[in-house]
Amino acid sequence: MAKIGKIELGDFPLLLAPMEDVSDPPFRAVCKENGADLMYTEFISSEGLIRDAIKSRQKLDIFDYERPIGIQIFGGDEEALAMSARIVEATNPDLLDINFGCPVKKVVCKGAGAGVLKDINLMVRLTEAVVKATKLPVTVKTRLGWDENSKNIEEVAERLQDVGIQALTIHGRTRTQMYKGEADWTLIAKVKNNPRIHIPIFGNGDIDSPQKAVEYKQRYGVDGVMIGRAAIGYPWIFREIRHYINTGEILAPPTIEERVEACMKHLHGAIQWKGQKLGILEMRPHYSNYLRGLSHVKEYRTRLVMADNVSDIEAVFEEVRANYTVVEVL
Repeated sequence: MAKIGKIELGDFPLLLAPMEDVSDPPFRAVCKENGADLMYTEFISSEGLIRDAIKSRQKLDIFDYERPIGIQIFGGDEEALAMSARIVEATNPDLLDINFGCPVKKVVCKGAGAGVLKDINLMVRLTEAVVKATKLPVTVKTRLGWDENSKNIEEVAERLQDVGIQALTIHGRTRTQMYKGEADWTLIAKVKNNPRIHIPIFGNGDIDSPQKAVEYKQRYGVDGVMIGRAAIGYPWIFREIRHYINTGEILAPPTIEERVEACMKHLHGAIQWKGQKLGILEMRPHYSNYLRGLSHVKEYRTRLVMADNVSDIEAVFEEVRANYTVVEVL
């Protein structure tokens, strides 16, 4: 049984990764419906929160049906992170997560995200400042290290646990790898098997099938897995993994009806949350993911991306429903 503070997550929880411009409430809703056990908001800049930046504040929106849910923050300044932790606490999430893993240049250049991997002492000070500023359980998501020569995750895990974090998610790549190459889970396993470590250790990186989730569960002994890119346009990954863990059987892929239904739920959620114009605009990159693997789908995808009102989008999906009664996977 994995527990973060008093939050019980069951055996081998499946976590939805915090992904910028992806993990918003409409996307989280379809993932929750399909079995995500714990979800996180998109990461939020501590400076943006303190400045009252509208986009940062909007990312604090969480809903009761999503629980348990964590709000993720990032920053490179102790005072700013502590202050933003207090702002986050007021919105009443179940936990607060610190991002020490984002490899994106604009974040790293500010000495935040994976930028902190160059300075373990700073990482510890930032974490301690957050832990002291809030009553919420504090967790951390990070990477193996900055580069091949500084894979310091074993030391990092011990020191962050010592200042009070209650769970650690490790992405099996360094910052310099970005998202390239294969994630290395051997160091994640070393952290998990360290007798000094008593908090849950979650693995992240390259989990894209039920078989791989179970293989990594058995091989590396982690307490759960975090799934990111594999869930984009395919929220069924959570239910498929859970079914495989419970039964050893591969679940049938989602029907056309389920694909269309999930995509439309996502669309209507986006419109409700961001307004019609922005909601439709921000859904456009998602259509190809929801329709991935269907043969001869390019024409529909093009029309969906060109459509600028809900009724036109719904009409295209009605055609998809009618023409793909059986999933024709390439």
